[in-house]
Amino acid sequence: MTIANLRDLYQQVILEHYKKPRHRGTTNPVHRHQRGHNPSCGDTIELTLQLSEGGDRIQEVKFEGEGCAIAMASADLMAEALRGREVQEALAMVQQFQNMMKGQAEFPKEFRKLNVMQGVSQFPVRIKCATLSWHTLKAALETANGNLMPGFISNETE
Repeated sequence: MTIANLRDLYQQVILEHYKKPRHRGTTNPVHRHQRGHNPSCGDTIELTLQLSEGGDRIQEVKFEGEGCAIAMASADLMAEALRGREVQEALAMVQQFQNMMKGQAEFPKEFRKLNVMQGVSQFPVRIKCATLSWHTLKAALETANGNLMPGFISNETE
């Protein structure tokens, strides 16, 4: 497959998840809740998570928000990949995604859909769009007892 064909495929997957997100909405019940904002371009996201009874596994992730195709597709792909994952595994995936955005890693075969976002790393100004949902997820998982951190989480420091 040529580079041009691969880029077209990546763009197609991003547009598909942007136009028809599979994980838009709010989980029921809500065990974790966090809002995120990218002040550079105005993307906003509100994540809700449903955890297992023991609180150590993600049952479901849903999101609401407004933003560019990259931000919304990244949130939808993230939600899909995290379903059924342990919280610690999800936190490791946040770091792996950030490393991928720096051109330092990619996901193994079982998460190959997340690698679609790898093309974003070629456009530094768009990296914050792709990482917004991941920053928001990290804050939600690290907040004790599911308390909402005040205001919005921002990825502006990246």
